[in-house]
Amino acid sequence: MLRQYELIDRVLAYDPEADEALLNRAYVFSVNAHGTQKRASGDPYFSHPIEVAGILTELHLDDETIATAILHDTVEDTVATPDQIQHLFGDNVARLVDGVTKLSKIEAQTENERAAENLRKFLLAMSGDIRVLLVKLADRLHNMRTLHHISKPEKRRRIAKETMDIYAPLAERIGMYEFMKEMQTLAFQQLEPEAYESITRRLDQLKSGGGDRITKIGAGLKTLLARHGVQAEISGREKHPYSIWRKMQERHISFEQLSDIMAFRAIVPTVEDCYAALGQIHRRWPAVPGRFKDYISTPKRNGYRSLHTTVMHAENQRVEIQIRTEDMHAQAEYGLAAHWAYKQDLKVRPETQQQNWIADLVEILENAATPEELLEHTRMAMYQDRIFAFTPKGELIQLPKGATPIDFAYAVHTDLGDQAVGAKINGRVVPLRTEIQNGDQVQVLRSKAQTPQPNWLGFAITGKALAAIRRHLRQVEREQIMTLGRKLYDDILARLPAPLAAGALEEALKRLKLADDVQFLTAIARRKLTDAEVIEALMPGSAGAEVAEAPPQSSAISIEGLAPGVAYELATCCHPVPGDRIVGLRRPDASIEVHSIDCRTLAELAERTDEETDWIDVQWGDATEGAVARITVEVRNAPGALGVIATIIGQHKANIINLRLDNRDTGIHTNTIDVEVHDAHQLMRLLAGLRAVEAVAGAERA
Repeated sequence: MLRQYELIDRVLAYDPEADEALLNRAYVFSVNAHGTQKRASGDPYFSHPIEVAGILTELHLDDETIATAILHDTVEDTVATPDQIQHLFGDNVARLVDGVTKLSKIEAQTENERAAENLRKFLLAMSGDIRVLLVKLADRLHNMRTLHHISKPEKRRRIAKETMDIYAPLAERIGMYEFMKEMQTLAFQQLEPEAYESITRRLDQLKSGGGDRITKIGAGLKTLLARHGVQAEISGREKHPYSIWRKMQERHISFEQLSDIMAFRAIVPTVEDCYAALGQIHRRWPAVPGRFKDYISTPKRNGYRSLHTTVMHAENQRVEIQIRTEDMHAQAEYGLAAHWAYKQDLKVRPETQQQNWIADLVEILENAATPEELLEHTRMAMYQDRIFAFTPKGELIQLPKGATPIDFAYAVHTDLGDQAVGAKINGRVVPLRTEIQNGDQVQVLRSKAQTPQPNWLGFAITGKALAAIRRHLRQVEREQIMTLGRKLYDDILARLPAPLAAGALEEALKRLKLADDVQFLTAIARRKLTDAEVIEALMPGSAGAEVAEAPPQSSAISIEGLAPGVAYELATCCHPVPGDRIVGLRRPDASIEVHSIDCRTLAELAERTDEETDWIDVQWGDATEGAVARITVEVRNAPGALGVIATIIGQHKANIINLRLDNRDTGIHTNTIDVEVHDAHQLMRLLAGLRAVEAVAGAERA
């Protein structure tokens, strides 16, 4: 453990004007506060915050950040209070300590909830001052270094998984690759001990068998560049075990088949020297196709800049080489921390790109409805397999691989995503589900009448897009559930034996233990309350057999204005369309399921006594849009027959959603086709049109 004077000397070495008194007070306060507490290793507990502070001195961070590291566990693990921290160390340190402090464990919460709440507080604090993130990452790194002292394997695995899922990607996201690599290696050792041991053993064998191969390749690289006037500092290493294991998993190959396990770094004086060095390396050794990346002209979103190339060295050995300047190297090693050293204006940093990324995370935080959703969206925002696309004005947008125009639209602005109706990729109109390729120019087509659609969730992949779409759908669902609940409530009122007295609703809410009429109407719509329970709560003693067995509705409920898939679902067993006679099936905590009146499923349900369901009369609204019907078409086995079918369907202004060949024999094929139609009348005309065609032997609704 660092002694007090050693820690202070480290800070003064890079920042002679640091507040020495502040650091001394923090050191003494932490030692006294933690007292005789011990860590799992048996070391005094205060050794942990001191070591975290030591890690941050390697990044040359300011005195307030170092003091925060020393104090970061005092509020959580000792009797120290936030007021004491504020009084003794000032507002900034108190705010930073509060941001880093973990939430107390709540036994009733699930593991995901604990992780999500920890992340929620952390992201909010980080959005105010990125130094919170730097302290937290150093804290997690030291905890991972001492993880082996924890006796319970399941606890070690839980901490390692959280590190791999959250903290290592966060370190990568702000360009702190050394932190990321060490965290991944230590977490990998716990999560996949056999794989870690195997890869580490093979790397040791490779070193002993290959002698000083890395030294020889590095010396040859340095000599080559010097001969052509480029002075470079060369360093080489084997890739770390987790990186090797991940490549083996992605490529489905063994360790022996993995050829590019060595990586070299060339640090040169200028940007011009970077490209000159690249040219000489490619002249000397053949480049591996598809393995060149220019992150100087197009930096990563975290600010990382470097040239990456892989060449075939002697004996068909792949060698990865990174070429960068000293400034680029500092950014690559310490990422965002390089901009937050003591001499920088802390109110100016981080750079705009980082501010935008943090703003995206906070937006995800605000829109997440559940802990699982928060973790899912945040991980999507942090992982880094990215592509580059351009707006029509030439602005660069970075997206995950596999992103679609809907992800692009939300990356530009939330309003643009909400109003997207289509896109042009390189001038060609494409659907919103089209995958964007690296270097594409994307123009989003918008309409003020558009709103986020449920089917967008099937092809949006960024956390920001998914969070915004789900937020809108939740709002729509709340509104429509309230509308539905109001209609059902009005119908219940019409069936009461007498008008309600003033204040009866308020009394009913008390009896039902509901906070307000919003919860009340939601419970009715979601069938958390039966009609009899509502009647009894409104007018005690009235829910007798005569009332309970009365018809469920005195008037049909219109589904006009309610969105399919939100307030109600059209049953897939009978595929009702506007114009069909329909009935609604209401189950607890589910959307209303709308069936055709002659659906076989309804008849089967009517005979069952174990199913908790309500039957409600529903009707199509005048403005109800179309639905998908299912038809079976018997097609004669003749060339072009299916083309004729498609033409007839198109002429009737219907749209084929899905087509399946169900039965095939010598003369006739039976096809099941899902078609989108406006109403039952259009569907009947379509079936009549199909039957009139020579190629069709029969056409019916399925």
